[in-house]
Amino acid sequence: MKAPKLTYHRAGTLEQAQALAAQEGAGAGGKFMAGGQSLMPMMNLRLVNCDHVIDIGGIAALRETRWVGERLFLGAGVTHAMVEDGRVEDPAQGYLRHVAAGIAYRSVRNRGTIGGSLAHADPAADWPTALRALDAVAVIRGAGGEREMPLAGFQIGLMETALAEGEILLGVLLPQLSVTARWSYQKFCHKVGEFAHAIGAVVIDPAKGIANAVLGAAADTPLRLPQVSQQLANGLVAADVDGPAFMRLLEQDIAAGTPFEPSSYDFHVHKTIIKRAVAEALKK
Repeated sequence: MKAPKLTYHRAGTLEQAQALAAQEGAGAGGKFMAGGQSLMPMMNLRLVNCDHVIDIGGIAALRETRWVGERLFLGAGVTHAMVEDGRVEDPAQGYLRHVAAGIAYRSVRNRGTIGGSLAHADPAADWPTALRALDAVAVIRGAGGEREMPLAGFQIGLMETALAEGEILLGVLLPQLSVTARWSYQKFCHKVGEFAHAIGAVVIDPAKGIANAVLGAAADTPLRLPQVSQQLANGLVAADVDGPAFMRLLEQDIAAGTPFEPSSYDFHVHKTIIKRAVAEALKK
């Protein structure tokens, strides 16, 4: 199937994009598009309908990277391939490059963008979970100026974000992890290149006050596991991961944040992927 009839607009600047959004209505009637790797297939399948598409993929400002104090600003238009190839700086000790290299296929990584993944807000996508584990902060531009929002509150539901009508995600602010930071990113797919069935992202950096275990593809939004994360902050060691106390906390976190029964296949898969991610991070 092909997308229904629509009007295509190409914006050259952020100002032009916002003017088009105000004119055409970047809400029910219009959509911003960067790489189009998610939006176009959904339009073809009639899962998304819009009268106007505003292409922001050519806006140079959305591919900027720069240091803002001790945080790196990574523009929303940066592609997965740019991260994978090291064409932008990775402040997370190789974590970003590892995540990017495992997204779908190279053809998708060449076009797909970090901002597109976050704004699309598919709970099975990589960047929403991976960047949530980094305590990343979204930078948003609207008619009233710019604002910042932690990713913990950016995705508010299934393919739903806190972006107001006409707002554009400019990029994300990322912490520079210390040399002693440890991380792991694990995911389970039924076949290579598809969206994950389960994602486990773990980032531990006591020097930055970061201790996160985040489960993706299990609920409407990435799920930070509070008890597991607290154990990481308290100095959990690899030998404890197989112990009954840790497994009990892990099961409690998953049961509290997902709809799966503890005896189900899905529950077991999510439990296993988090356990693997925690174990790998602690062994580094």
